[in-house]
Amino acid sequence: MQSARMTAPARPLDGLVVVALEQAVAAPFCTARLADAGARVIKIERPEGDFARGYDDAAKGQSSYFVWLNRGKQSRVLDLATADGKAAFAALLATADVFVQNIKPRALDRLGFGIAALRARHPRLIACSISGYGDEGPFTDRKAYDLLIQAESGLASITGGPDEPARVGVSIVDIATGATAHAAILEALIGRGVSGEGADIRISMFDVMADWLTVPLLHQEAGKPPKRLGLAHPSISPYGVFTTKDGKSLLISIQSEREWAKLAVDFLKRPEAVTDPRFKTNMDRVANRAATDGMVAAAFAALDAADAEKQLIAADIAFAAVNDMAALAKHPHLRRITVETPAGPVSYPAPGPIVRGSPRTYGAVPALGESHD
Repeated sequence: MQSARMTAPARPLDGLVVVALEQAVAAPFCTARLADAGARVIKIERPEGDFARGYDDAAKGQSSYFVWLNRGKQSRVLDLATADGKAAFAALLATADVFVQNIKPRALDRLGFGIAALRARHPRLIACSISGYGDEGPFTDRKAYDLLIQAESGLASITGGPDEPARVGVSIVDIATGATAHAAILEALIGRGVSGEGADIRISMFDVMADWLTVPLLHQEAGKPPKRLGLAHPSISPYGVFTTKDGKSLLISIQSEREWAKLAVDFLKRPEAVTDPRFKTNMDRVANRAATDGMVAAAFAALDAADAEKQLIAADIAFAAVNDMAALAKHPHLRRITVETPAGPVSYPAPGPIVRGSPRTYGAVPALGESHD
């Protein structure tokens, strides 16, 4: 495991100052990644704290969300309804390279910190504003949270099994929005290095999810409305879960006609299926999904899991176990980091990027109002 206590090497964003007027998940996801890369992230919290601190108690009595998304930050408590709070906030913004905020649209203007005015005073400032529906349109003033956007965007309608829509099992809208904001800020930093000018970035959760839903939307507009298929793929067959003789569930994926031929010959022992007009192409197999899946299911049902996996590996067919969180906790590919928190060290999955030759260290999670300077 990597530890937050290791001596930190130089990182790409060392020296960068980020002021974050943030709460919940989307903006903290973005700024946690900036902190990982070396930025000094000053998290502005209300006197009662980011409400995500109270989401659960799964991380040594602390919120799992907060511990995950606020490592390496400083916490500064400010009451922006007071003159002193506003003065302190203005002083912090004067030092900032990046300002990230996800409070309600126009709330900053009412506080006297509208983005246009900030950018006029600080032309090198990169401001990133995250909202539910953006600054224009009939839903601008609506509150928006992850599951609400999953429903409003139509994501829930294509998630789950045939009987009813379902929530994606993680805060996918918030995470996607935070990742989009992170990428946009890095682009703006590169641009500022060329032009010397900052940027005014606006990102809405609805826009991000609509972008991610392009494929099912185009299917809908082509007269092929997507169906909920559980752990099957709506556009590819066979791509789904099959059960072995000893009851193990394995998910396989066939991505090309070459892979289909390998599966048919080496695993199904049905070489005639390669040229059968019902199965010859992916679109043929999707049109005849019941027959395709039935043939594959019969082959799995005749094999124990160990034999099925051995044959799939020999045929170079992509497959996966249908795991749960208990299995993830013991997974041989799971990388972990350990971060310090007010309640002691917490171990959880490491961020995805690995930069060879530049091992990463991760800062502590702050108590309310705590700075690690």
